[in-house]
Amino acid sequence: MASGGKRTKGTSPGRRAKRAPESAPARADGADAEVEDTGVAASPDPDSLEPDEAELVEVEPEEAAPRTAPPKALVRASEAGLSNRDPLQAYMAEVTRHPLLTREEELALSRHYRETGDVRTAYRLVASNLRLVVKLAHEYHRNPLSLLDLVQEGNIGLMQAVKKYDPERGVKLSSYAAWWIRAYILRYIMDNWKMVKLGTTEAQRKLFFKLRQEQEKLIAQGFEASPKLLAERLNVSEQDVVEMDQRLGHDEVSIDAPLGGDDEGSRATRADRYLPSSAVPADERLGAEQLKALFREKLAEFSRTLEGKERFIFENRLTSDEPLTLQDIGDKYGVSRERARQIEAALITRMREFMREHIPDFDLVATPKS
Repeated sequence: MASGGKRTKGTSPGRRAKRAPESAPARADGADAEVEDTGVAASPDPDSLEPDEAELVEVEPEEAAPRTAPPKALVRASEAGLSNRDPLQAYMAEVTRHPLLTREEELALSRHYRETGDVRTAYRLVASNLRLVVKLAHEYHRNPLSLLDLVQEGNIGLMQAVKKYDPERGVKLSSYAAWWIRAYILRYIMDNWKMVKLGTTEAQRKLFFKLRQEQEKLIAQGFEASPKLLAERLNVSEQDVVEMDQRLGHDEVSIDAPLGGDDEGSRATRADRYLPSSAVPADERLGAEQLKALFREKLAEFSRTLEGKERFIFENRLTSDEPLTLQDIGDKYGVSRERARQIEAALITRMREFMREHIPDFDLVATPKS
């Protein structure tokens, strides 16, 4: 630049921009694209991006390297610090942009949607009631659930309400939609409150939301909050009260989580501390009971094919709780003890063949374990 008062032809574009404020709108559009390229977060509301010379600051390139420096960009002074914006506040700012509807507008739009199914009409009905969803989500918000997650579920319920709303019933859309919004929020809470799903029955859902409240009420009245009294107050079984109280009062614990630090000697888990149970597993007990029932059924069928000595031996020796001896059988029929044993052996062979024919894999289940 010359030492006099004149500017040379090499004047930078940024300095020319200061002398031409009437071109600011065109320059601001290009500046927004450059802000995105440099990582500066832009406002989610396009209407808030109008240029304001009082709030714009100029980002100068490095004077040490004027040819390789990035181009100048105009950013808002409030965004220069790159401060994080609360997503809930951003959502509420967007929600408040949608005006509330009057009763007449609501009826007209609802009737139009039921007749035509116009998506834009449904959008206006949903957008005008988004504040109601946030209000109801605040009522049910408890840690560790996110408020925005509850709002999201409530919005789904609101859309279902708009789809099924009948304006001719004489009920306001907000009153009708509140039930759908609560239903979706409550279902989300029960599904995500713990890893083990709660509220699978009507009694459990009632206890989930009213058990702690009823306990506090009884204690305040001077009564002991026993499971029996709580069951009578809430009209549920005493066992349901005990189970829900245990679920709400204890957190889930993983048996595979390590108990100590990262060193080699402290990698034990909770599962390592539990001794194996000597009891027969439930599936094996059930299988054994089913197998016994099948054997009794087939033995009854086999007994109907027997007559005379064979039937007497089968009922009084093979299947009796107090079996007769071979000598008793021989004395009854006037035969020797050896002859009675031969009849019994032949009968057992026939019975085994009958069972092998009518029971799949009989040889596997009938062979005793060594």
